[in-house]
Amino acid sequence: MTSRPAASRRTLLRGAALAGAAGAGLAACGDGGGGTGGGETPTAPVDLGAADEVPVGGARLYREQRVLVSRPAEDEYKAFSAVCTHQRCVLSAVEGTGADCACHGSRFDAETGRALRGPATKALPAVPVSVKDGRLVASGDA
Repeated sequence: MTSRPAASRRTLLRGAALAGAAGAGLAACGDGGGGTGGGETPTAPVDLGAADEVPVGGARLYREQRVLVSRPAEDEYKAFSAVCTHQRCVLSAVEGTGADCACHGSRFDAETGRALRGPATKALPAVPVSVKDGRLVASGDA
């Protein structure tokens, strides 16, 4: 019977630290991308600010509120959850009418919510949005 040398304390600690770091990275990926927790869409009305801050023909990301709003025409707004349908990271950037998730590279159409590039395959859930007194209000109420 051959005996193996015992692992050194340093080797054991290094392995434990690496395992802990890998687990923390995976947890951040699945919890909304940054540990912010909470739901994927507003459950009560949320004032997003001045409606004219969303450019006509473009979109704006409201990261803190987890809402993506597009404005296809002057008086038309569409809103979607800004939580990626792949691993629940909050979307990170908007360019034109495309919205990106930095966690794994998914891209969504801000006018339809449709996944344009994976790994996400499901569309973003729609969020009701309205303009009241020149301000955008998103709500989880259908």
